[in-house]
Amino acid sequence: MDDGEPARRRGEDGHRTVPHTADVRIEAWGASRERCLGEAVLGLVESFADVSAAHADAVRRVRFVEESDDDLLADLLDEVVYRLDAHGEVPVDVEVELTEGELDVRLAVARLAGVPVIGSVPKAVSWHELRMGPDAYGWSCAVTVDV
Repeated sequence: MDDGEPARRRGEDGHRTVPHTADVRIEAWGASRERCLGEAVLGLVESFADVSAAHADAVRRVRFVEESDDDLLADLLDEVVYRLDAHGEVPVDVEVELTEGELDVRLAVARLAGVPVIGSVPKAVSWHELRMGPDAYGWSCAVTVDV
């Protein structure tokens, strides 16, 4: 597409970073809300680390009470930022599913010290222009991350 938007088809998942002054802007999309959330995590990680050759050291399970879609996006990405800061862990893979009214997230994590850092490590998730919801192709979201 000429406008810089990624070509999307129904049922496809993906993510990208877009230019944003002094911060990182992540856009993600998926066939379902859960897949979109997983893509947002992967997009956040790829904005600062190359995990393509990394192997998980552990799996962390996190559950979120189902709230608004925007809250779930912010809470999940805040969890990734917290794990980076407090535990030095970076997700190398993520699985998100809805079970019993809660969002069940499994993060396969590696030590941040063991992966190449290629950008500024995120510090916080901004609520400014945060959005998540259904669209013509499934689900999409966008979030700005302070670095």
